[in-house]
Parts: sequence; structure tokens; C-alpha cells
Amino acid sequence: MAFLDMFFFGIYPYIATGIFFLGSLLRYDREQYSWKTGSSQMLSSKNFRIANILFHVGIIAILLGHFAGLVLPWEIWHALGISLATKQVIAMGVGGFFGVLCFIGLTMLVIRRLFDPRIRANSSMMDTGILLLIYLQLIVGMFTIVISSGHMDGAVMYNLMSWSRYLLTFRPVEAVEFISTVHPVYKFHVTLGITLFVLFPFSRLVHIWSVPVQYVRRSYQVVRSRA
Repeated sequence: MAFLDMFFFGIYPYIATGIFFLGSLLRYDREQYSWKTGSSQMLSSKNFRIANILFHVGIIAILLGHFAGLVLPWEIWHALGISLATKQVIAMGVGGFFGVLCFIGLTMLVIRRLFDPRIRANSSMMDTGILLLIYLQLIVGMFTIVISSGHMDGAVMYNLMSWSRYLLTFRPVEAVEFISTVHPVYKFHVTLGITLFVLFPFSRLVHIWSVPVQYVRRSYQVVRSRA
């Protein structure tokens, strides 16, 4: 178990990070025609809009929540007067709400992907696989809320935050010490999350890099009717 913990939570994250950045760079450089969302809305638009909105709103909020929960030092929360126990309650409440939104939208997208003949015929193995992996990750993440309800002191949250901190400061041995004692469900959730980073450059998820931020600031296009 000590070796597995060291590999999956002390070594694997760095391997995944390297693949994530280098793979994305190489794909952008060599396969720009494949750099797209591959939207299937034209094939079937039934309930697609609402499913897409629910999924994206939910997943973006969840990702921001994970960043705030794992990357921001706990001293910042303490300075704001928020204890670890209170932070855990906030994380469970907010994460649960947006998790449900994401689950509804993603369930609709999974059913559409698997059971709509036109969508299924135009889906690659990676398209289907990455969607199902995100679906599994979401379900496991929701289950961690149930596990967390059994210990409301914030101790596990502190361990996970410390694991992240020591990884980011390149101290994997110390990082593993904090995560090695947490419930296996948390470990599985973390491992799935890291694996998503590994698969990222080889899937349609690369479109995240191309979020159209400049679209908000660009000038209006003047459209005139023909004389």
C-alpha cells in the first residue's frame, strides 16, 4: 500500500501534469484541425441546450470549488474567519448543489451519446470514454459528500489541502503522508481526476484551452442589408 500510495499520489500527478501540458502543446502544433469541441448539436438538438448548460454550469462551479478547496492555503480561509469545519460544510453544500446540476445535465448527455443512433455512429471511442469517465468521477465525487457527512471536523479536508500544497511545492513524500490515511473513496476520486489530466490532450477536452475570452471584448460587427 505504501508503494501504491507513493506512485498514485506522489509520482503519478507529476507524470499527468507533464502529459497534460506537453501533449496539449504537441497536439496544437501538429493537429490543429482536430482542436475542436466536435459538437454534435447539428445531428440532434433535442434537449441538448438545457443538458449542455446544466453540465457546463455545474462542472465549472465544481472545478472552481476544487481550486479554492485544494489550492488556496488554509491560512487564507483562517484569515477570513472560516474554520476548516465551516469550510467543509460550505464545500458539501455548494458542491452538492452544483453536483446535482452537473449530474442532471451529464446524465442527459450520456443517454444521448449512448442511445441516439446518429450521435453514437459519429462518436469515437475517446468521445464516449471521456464522457463516461467524467460521469464516473462525478458520481464518486457526490459519494464523497456522503462519506464526509460522517466526520464534520474538517480533518480530512485539511489532509487533502496539505497533500495538494506539498505536491505543488515539490515535496511528494510529505504529501503522500497526508493522503495515505484518508478513505479509499477520496483516493479513488483523486486518482480519476489525475487520470483525466492524462487523457486531456487526446480528447475533445482540449477545447477548454480555447475558451473565447476575447469574444466578450471584441467590437460589434456591423451588418448592413443589401441596397
